[in-house]
Amino acid sequence: MEVCEGPFGASANASGSAHLEQAVKDLGTLEGPALVFGGPYSNLQATQALLARADQLGISPSRIICTGDVVAYCADPEATVSLIRRSEMAVVMGNCEESLGFGTDDCGCGFSEGSACDLLSVQWFAYARNHLSAAAKQWMRDLPRALSFRMADRRFRVVHGSVASINRFVFASTPLSEKEAEFELGDADAIIGGHCGLPFTQVIGDRLWHNAGVIGMPANDGTPRVWFALLTPEGSDVRIETHSLQYDYGTAAEAMAAAGLPAAYAKTLGDGLWPNLDILPETETAATGRPLSETTIVWHGNETGRSTMPRPAPEPVSESAYLRATK
Repeated sequence: MEVCEGPFGASANASGSAHLEQAVKDLGTLEGPALVFGGPYSNLQATQALLARADQLGISPSRIICTGDVVAYCADPEATVSLIRRSEMAVVMGNCEESLGFGTDDCGCGFSEGSACDLLSVQWFAYARNHLSAAAKQWMRDLPRALSFRMADRRFRVVHGSVASINRFVFASTPLSEKEAEFELGDADAIIGGHCGLPFTQVIGDRLWHNAGVIGMPANDGTPRVWFALLTPEGSDVRIETHSLQYDYGTAAEAMAAAGLPAAYAKTLGDGLWPNLDILPETETAATGRPLSETTIVWHGNETGRSTMPRPAPEPVSESAYLRATK
């Protein structure tokens, strides 16, 4: 599998095409809470729900960060891109933006050749490519490959996969030594990544690795919930909260069926189980179907983070119950 260099050199997606790097975009210092999420995946209903939650929390678009892959599995690529663009939030380029923006032949996700993920991606990638406007693809080409900001006097670097590779899968179980090397490469106290689809937060010595999860697909935990995070400065500390999000997944699944997209992924929206586990390490595979809990970790910088007791995972909410609650 070919991988991409990081935001400091020429990038090559999984098909081997090289492109000129955009500069890292500096967001400056974020004084208030920031909302972070990844992987809208062309899921319009989830994106709408996320923006509604941000509005309820009083978080302006200047403090919303997306870790990329705005377009992927679901049925509304153009509408999802338009909604994200209109919001004027900060977005880092994901491998899907790289591939669609520069017109490559596959999604560049880093799936093993011939795997179930690889074969299914052919269908949704072709659909996305054919349902995006030239303007949307230009926007994708212009996205930065990394974002930086400061919070509580810490240096944050936001990437899609890792600093070294746009399509690298970094999980909670990925060796700490590999993450430490990424901190050095990114010259950062904290790295916020995406791509792997699972939320996790780790304090590694005096540094932080955080993945907010994605909103376009569930986290393989047997529930239809999707995930985002809030980062809040508290003096010299940073509080990191992972939150679940309910949305109208039934309508999203119906749109996928009407578009002729893979039924396996449409089913995942409702049952919360990935159709295959090709990309998962053993630790994450063993957690399949185990409901995640919302968590809070306070990062103290030069000491290890203090984790609060996780809040109990809610019972899965049926589509009908969700629709009743939102009417």
